[in-house]
Formats: sequence, structure tokens, C-alpha cells
Amino acid sequence: MAAPKKGRRQPGQGRPGRALALILITLVALTGGMFLSGHTTPRLGIDLAGGTSITLQARSEPGQESAVNQTNMNTAVGIIERRVNGLGVSEAEVQTQGTDHIIVNIPKGTNEKQAREQVGTTAQLFFRPVLQLASGEPAPEGSPSPSASGSPDEAEQGDGDKATDGKSGEPEATPTTQGRAASGALKADATPSPSASADGKADPTPSPSASEGGSDEALMKKFEALTCTDTKERTAAAEGTKPSEPMVGCGQNSAGQWEKYILGPAAVAGTEIDDASAVIDERTGQWIVTMDFSSKGADAFSKITSELKTQQPPMNQFGIVLDGEVVSAPSVQTTLSKSAQISGSFTQESSQELANMLSYGALPLSFVEESVTSVTAALGGEQLEAGLIAGGIGLILVIVYLVVYYRGLSLIAIISLLMSAALTYTIMVLLGPAIGFALNLPAVCGAIVAIGITADSFIVFFERVRDEIREGRSLQPAVARGWPRARRTILVSDFVSFLSAAVLFVVTVGKVQGFAFTLGLTTLLDVVVVFFFTKPLLTILARKKFFASGHPWSGLDPKRLGVKPPLRRARRTVPADPKEA
Repeated sequence: MAAPKKGRRQPGQGRPGRALALILITLVALTGGMFLSGHTTPRLGIDLAGGTSITLQARSEPGQESAVNQTNMNTAVGIIERRVNGLGVSEAEVQTQGTDHIIVNIPKGTNEKQAREQVGTTAQLFFRPVLQLASGEPAPEGSPSPSASGSPDEAEQGDGDKATDGKSGEPEATPTTQGRAASGALKADATPSPSASADGKADPTPSPSASEGGSDEALMKKFEALTCTDTKERTAAAEGTKPSEPMVGCGQNSAGQWEKYILGPAAVAGTEIDDASAVIDERTGQWIVTMDFSSKGADAFSKITSELKTQQPPMNQFGIVLDGEVVSAPSVQTTLSKSAQISGSFTQESSQELANMLSYGALPLSFVEESVTSVTAALGGEQLEAGLIAGGIGLILVIVYLVVYYRGLSLIAIISLLMSAALTYTIMVLLGPAIGFALNLPAVCGAIVAIGITADSFIVFFERVRDEIREGRSLQPAVARGWPRARRTILVSDFVSFLSAAVLFVVTVGKVQGFAFTLGLTTLLDVVVVFFFTKPLLTILARKKFFASGHPWSGLDPKRLGVKPPLRRARRTVPADPKEA
């Protein structure tokens, strides 16, 4: 058999240099992104950073036993998250546990008493008339401050929405930009306006008096000084306001810009909503939010909308205020009563979000504080130290085993472990600000377990190569032939580990998910490192004399592997005289 031409690659060798360059560039990019983001250490969970863990149990109101369901619990989680974030907490964890519990983990540095008051009470939702409106974004330097007037000219942008009678069949108007993405036109239920005259024209009704809040000097100062982009400022602006008093509040429009409002006293309480849901309008094909009020709520809603419909923007709007924040501010063009539809620039997600918020105003659930646990960082630090010591001992034992058994090959395994550790660390750091990933003790355990999974992949590969050498092949063909066999085994093994981690992540809650997430992440990284680092590195080193010649310290010594030289048959002497044969 002819020997391969000089310079020709053995089958399966590929371009190892390119694979190594790719993974090194990826590591450099991740490290650069880590420093550019300003986060150089992983975000720590409550068990390592310290803080407060609050367990709430949901209880239904009398006659509403079926109210404790997954939908209502998820809605409650969303509201509690908004409240906790309103305290200026950016690393809180709010999640359901089981069917009727909510766990709230608040890191150290938060006022525990205030947090407990916020998460344990029912959401407050009200419909309030809009008295004044202005931009809530910080004014550019040198520019005049935004006007706080409620005149039509200054609120001209909100005049695009129209509301039509539910029986008129008139097309709905273009979406308004007032309020959040949830704002839009209102469609009435055809209840006649009590203020309509015989000729069909609405009698003028007094607008909500500016004296309710606009002329109040303290309220105006508060309104003018308010910057809605500051979370603490938004929370403080609505703090302590009673439903019977005017208030200052903030909300986002459909473009995601903050706007600030002066709102009149609450006209309708959210508890008067019987039902709210997100549906598709069959006529327009657009997402809308429908509301149904109780008898008492219908009367109050009819009264306020009959007054607002005669006003000029923005005073023809009412703010839907949840826990002090304006979640929507639709305009009114006709009197509404028992049922109404909010339409506008909705997506399925934004319409469902608003419907959930409206539903929560009448959610037949209350929460009882079942337990409050204070976690000190010192306790978590001690546990972390013990875990790191255990992980360090395990890593040292793995390295010792690799060095003793694989000798020179152990260098490849150790460098690969370092590469895997570097990728894991940088990704964990970046996932903190990206998706809120927090490194807790179970997650650390998952990373320690991953050491064994990664080392196992190296061992499978090395043993396949050594098997090929035992069959009499030189190192480069042994690497080329051993890799396809090792690859199948590694993929199957890692798939089983990843599947276990995925199932554990889905069926568990709380901190166990941290273990499952870390285990799944490191398992994926194991595949990346073995394919793009370990295999190319061994392919390159197989060309070096130290490994290719089977040096006794290379870990590939044919004698140590039990390779026997091929048997040679003795040469037979041919007699000169055929008769002697």
C-alpha cells in the first residue's frame, strides 16, 4: 500500500488550527464582553449574598375556592415582581412553589419591613381621570422643561383615538400613543349616554376640575420635579396616596417612553371588574382587551366616561393605575357602562399583560405570610467555602489520577479543564445581567459535578486512541480512527446528562433549578470543549515527536500499552539441487 504523500492530511484530521482559533476567539470575545458590561463576578443568589426569603400562601375568598389556580398565581407573581422592583431591588426572585405558594427572595440591602408590607397585600387597581400630562423623561441640558399643561395643543398627539358604539359598526380608530402599549381606543357596549340631548348632541358637562390636583401647589411641584426614569422616584411619587385624593403617577407609552400624569380621585375601583380577557377582534383581526364590570362598577364607569367624552385631550383620558403606576391611559369618545373594549397597538403579549393586570384588581385571592427567613451572607459564605474546598479536593484528585495514568496526555486534559472553567465563568457572569441568573449553592454543586462529566469525556477519547495504538497503528492514524468512536460515546453520555438536567429544571422549583441549569450549561460546554479544543489539540500534538514516537512519559508508550511486535516467520532455505528437496 502506497504511503500517503507528504503534506497530505490523514482522514479525519480536518483543520485543527481553525477549530482552536475559533474557540480562543470566542473566549476572548466573552471576556471582553464581561469587562465592557462592568460585571466581572457572577451575580450571587440570596444564600450567598444574604437577604430575606418570604413564603406566601394563597387563599381564596369564600365561594371562590377554584381561584387558586396556575393562571391567577402567575398573575400574582407578576404583580409582586413589580412591587419588589419598585423598592429599587433588581435582584429579587419571585416564583411559585407548588400550587398555592409564592417564594419571594430579596437580597441584602432591602428594607425588610417595607418589603414584607409590599408583597403581602392585595394589589390596588383604580380608574382615575387624567388631569394633566407631560413627558416623564429627563429634559436635555439647556432645553426648557416640558409643559405640564393639559391644553389640547400640548396633548395633540393623543387625539387620534375614537370610541365607537358597539352596535354602530363604525371602524375603530387608529391607536393612540397615550399610555403604555396597552393604551388605545375604547369600544362601548351601546349604553346611551345620560347626558345626551334630544338632538343627539351631548350636553356639555363640567370637566374634572383642575382644582382636584392641578391647582394644588404641592402636587404641581411634585409633578414638575418628577422624573419617571428613576424607579425610586416613581415609587415615592404615588406612595401614601388615598383613592379619594388626586395623585401623580408615571406610565410608558407605546413607544416605550415615560410619561407623567396628574390623576384625579379614583372613579372606579379594580375590584368592580368582573372579568377581563385578551381576545382577537374578529372584525379587525387585532388584539383587544375586554372588560366586564359589576352593577356598581358599571354605574360608576358610566358616570365618569360620560364626563370625560366631552373633554379635550388629555382630559378625555382615564388612567388605569395599578399600585401607583399607570399601566394604560385610553381616551374616551363615548359613554361606557357594563362592558368595554380597549383596542390599540396591542400584541398578544401586551394585551394578555393588561388583561392580567385588570383581572388582578378583582382577583379573589389573598396571601398569608407563612414564613420569613433571614439568610446571612456569613452562613452562605461558610457553605460556599466548604463547597469550594470539596470541589478543589475533587479537582486535585482528578488531576492526580490523570497525571499518574495518562502522563503526557494529562497536560491536554488539564488545559481542556481550564478552558471549560474559563468559558463557564465568563458565561455565568454575562448571564447575570442578561437573564437574571444568580449563582447559588446548588449551582456551585452543579459546577463541581460537571468536573467529573468533563473528565469522563477526555478519558473516553484517550482510551479510544490507546486502543487503536494497541492494534498496531501509529499515533496520527490512531487519533483519526479513534475520534469517530469516541465522539459517539461522548455525545450519548452528554445527551443523557443534559436530558436529566432539563427534566430536573422543568419539574423542580426554587434553588434546585440552579443546580439543574448549571449542570445543563456545563454539559453543553463539555461538548464544545471536546470538539473544538481537546480533539484539535491532540491532533496537533500527535505530530510532535514526543507523542508520535511513543515516549515513555507521553502516555502513549506502545510497551506500556501492551503492544507486541508482529511475529516474523523464519526464512526457508531453498536447496540448490532440486533432488535434495
